[in-house]
Amino acid sequence: MDAFTAGLLQRIRTTESDLSRARDEGDDFLVEVEQGELDDLRRLAAEHGVEVGASRA
Repeated sequence: MDAFTAGLLQRIRTTESDLSRARDEGDDFLVEVEQGELDDLRRLAAEHGVEVGASRA
């Protein structure tokens, strides 16, 4: 796995965790921010052929 792929997958995992925490805390604004970031990261992964496992969030 190259550095780009590893870094992208790590950013996705971190964002999924942050999104889950925001949902647990009931922070609707942060949920929207984190969901937008996650959507962007997943789109970037798809554009570069990086397979992302099943979503936790």
